[in-house]
Amino acid sequence: MMTNLAAILNGLVPHGDGVGWRGEIPDSWLQGRTAFGGLSTAMALHCAMRSDVDLPPLRSAQVSFIGPLAGPVMVTAHRLRRGKNAAFIQADVESEAGLGLRATFVFMRAIESEIDHEHTPPPEFPRPGPQDQTFKGNPHVAFTRHFEFLDRREGPNLKPAEWLRWTRLNERDGLDPMVELIAIGDCLPPAALRILGRNVPMSSLTWMFNVLGPTPTTDEGWWLLRSDADYARAGSSSQVMGIWNARGEKVAEQMQSVAIFG
Repeated sequence: MMTNLAAILNGLVPHGDGVGWRGEIPDSWLQGRTAFGGLSTAMALHCAMRSDVDLPPLRSAQVSFIGPLAGPVMVTAHRLRRGKNAAFIQADVESEAGLGLRATFVFMRAIESEIDHEHTPPPEFPRPGPQDQTFKGNPHVAFTRHFEFLDRREGPNLKPAEWLRWTRLNERDGLDPMVELIAIGDCLPPAALRILGRNVPMSSLTWMFNVLGPTPTTDEGWWLLRSDADYARAGSSSQVMGIWNARGEKVAEQMQSVAIFG
């Protein structure tokens, strides 16, 4: 039986003076020799949210994937600064191999503003219906077995390095909406792989994640992910990403730097 995300988070045990938690990354959540980035970031966010009181909603995350994470891990979180409107909390995830992830989370309350602007049209890719053949996991990538997918990689309106994917967790009961969203957000392979047309070794380096709105929700667990690499050269790729809910509302914008060894 595979351990779901909620069980991993609930299994984190406080350690030290309320700023550390010990836990375990099961093999079923690995992506190669390290944890799936959405899982390790979700663990960091889960602990960051418990490291301070009465935090406003998550607005932004800046994540660095520094080294491999697997097996027993230690998560630490501490406040960098808290002002009238925003709180900055740093969270680290370490394993026996050393520091694997460092994230800075920004929590911020809504502020009155004269500006009210949005231009976030969803891609033309309807939510999966009963007639669609979704797939659950790739036998060669362990963590994908925790998700259900429907992909679009070809089409007249897609750019050469653009990838669309409807995604949902198989088991999502008991998850904080923000934790679920950040776990989902890293579920697309690097968009530049579409240009190659095959899988090669790759590694995410950094991830910028901005939340649009205080409480992301969707229907039946489905989220639409989009990724587009506008630069890939000398083993380095930069991609912009977005997440929409099942109602066509954009809930997050992202940017990621990826090393591609092929």
